[in-house]
Amino acid sequence: MSQPVPNSPSNDEEELQLPALPAGSKNYITPQGFARLQKELLELIDVERPKVVDVVHWAASNGDRSENGDYIYGKKRLREIDRRIRFLTKRLEIAEVTDPALHYGNDQIFFGATVTYCEEDGTERTIRIVGIDESDSLQGDVSWISPVARTLLKAREGDEVKLVMPGRVGLIEVLKVEYPPALAARK
Repeated sequence: MSQPVPNSPSNDEEELQLPALPAGSKNYITPQGFARLQKELLELIDVERPKVVDVVHWAASNGDRSENGDYIYGKKRLREIDRRIRFLTKRLEIAEVTDPALHYGNDQIFFGATVTYCEEDGTERTIRIVGIDESDSLQGDVSWISPVARTLLKAREGDEVKLVMPGRVGLIEVLKVEYPPALAARK
């Protein structure tokens, strides 16, 4: 039976792998995405972690820890919270906040654009090109390093571009490009 190696990453630590960025590129993120990650980090540090520490402390004071569900679950949850705190801290440290409002009124596709395009079969899709830490395909937010986003970047309204997909190449037409207005204009 092998023994754990001191100072080696545990299984929990191995899950902390950051999504890969293209070599030499930056970790772009929108101001809203950055604020959301910061809010989550502060919530974990200021609210969630102290609550769990209190539960673990209380459970530990009850005696036998080997069969104490509150203690065992609490320690597991504490590891999860600490892992997420480390992840968020690292991602925020390397984040390059890029405001898409700088391109308001532009018809060329850059980071942060909301793009409506038409596929060859007539299906229209609308996506927003965001950072890897804020992508959510269910909301139409795709990472700027995804194949569709990389295909669309630098294209303009009316352009037709080739999207390379597994087993085929499709043609998509850019119908509309939008950016949020600058904060001053939103008020």
